[in-house]
Amino acid sequence: MALEVTQPASLDTGSEAPLSVAGLFAGIGGIEVGLHRAGHETVALCEIEPSANVVLRSHFPSIPLTADIRELEALPEVGLCTAGFPCQDLSQAGKTVGIRGQNSGLVAEVFRLIEKADPRWLLLENVPFMLQLDRGEAMRFLTRSLERLGFAWAYRVVDTRAFGLPQRRQRVILLASRSRDPREVLFVGDVGESEWPDHSEVACGFYWTEGVRGLGWAIDAIPTLKGGSTIGIASPPAIRFTDGLVGTPDIRDAERLQGFDTDWTAPAVEGRGRSGSRWKLVGNAVSVPVAEWVGTRLRSPMPYDGTNDEALPPGAPWPKAAWGTGGEVRKVDLSPWPVRYEYRSLESFLAYEPAPLSERATRGFLGRTRSSSLRFPPGFLDEVEAYLATVRVESLFV
Repeated sequence: MALEVTQPASLDTGSEAPLSVAGLFAGIGGIEVGLHRAGHETVALCEIEPSANVVLRSHFPSIPLTADIRELEALPEVGLCTAGFPCQDLSQAGKTVGIRGQNSGLVAEVFRLIEKADPRWLLLENVPFMLQLDRGEAMRFLTRSLERLGFAWAYRVVDTRAFGLPQRRQRVILLASRSRDPREVLFVGDVGESEWPDHSEVACGFYWTEGVRGLGWAIDAIPTLKGGSTIGIASPPAIRFTDGLVGTPDIRDAERLQGFDTDWTAPAVEGRGRSGSRWKLVGNAVSVPVAEWVGTRLRSPMPYDGTNDEALPPGAPWPKAAWGTGGEVRKVDLSPWPVRYEYRSLESFLAYEPAPLSERATRGFLGRTRSSSLRFPPGFLDEVEAYLATVRVESLFV
């Protein structure tokens, strides 16, 4: 199947001009910061969450900001429209009610706006769990909607760790265009995942709030920062350090783990005293270096030969990468690691003192894991048990 796109005869694949950008569901500006670093310019923002709005107005004071996408009548004339649309209904850590849920279903508003506009590119971002939720119904909805509007599309799961940040965070990056070939942007580079040391030699991150299912743990990294628990409570991960301490990272390190400057979200709570909302803002954000990578690739597309890509049979699971047009889907054999930047170990990356995990929180985590299906490497839970013993001893002298 040939992907039919038209490109200007004068196109220089190494020197594409920067794009003007409309950022929908902008959050705290992760996509915008990354794209700015790649030379693009945001000219319009849309975000409904009040705390996120405070952050956006602080860092992008001159850019028009609309609160509710449902009240946005039209897009400005831009080269790129981005939408990190809500993941609450699609996330493994959320409600998992599907693409037509009250929150994630708002992506339909993007298609409403795109139907009346003609940006060169459309960028969507969301959690990889949507590839399997409801047997992939979310991706079918997205790709069929795009094709109905005349877009060719490609997507790839990308891991934040590939960019040197010790956070195991995978996200679906879906790029579409009516006139360009998105494969030439997303499918360049594949270095494969790094090999990781033995868990006993490095710090390991895990969610102490984990129930009987969840996001698990990570070697020399934290698991995916998330906006909150299923009931919306701020939920920082824990880290088992090599010296035996179990603690939670400082919110400023959480910002850095997403690629933001320190205290990026501080404006959201200045004068309010509610630090928990900062975790939600950071957890819902797009990792800045991932967006920067996409922005750089948009300026330097490279030819892609998809003749060996396999057709995806109807009903087959969605792969880590694929492309399509005209109702046919092609599977691409690519890892979530398009690059491998210099990696900083988790312990050396953290700049601020962690907060020790309380006895009650540690005991609760261990109790839940015993009745869950979550699996940890041999010895890991013993290490957490050893920490609990030290906390109990210390409490006797308080």
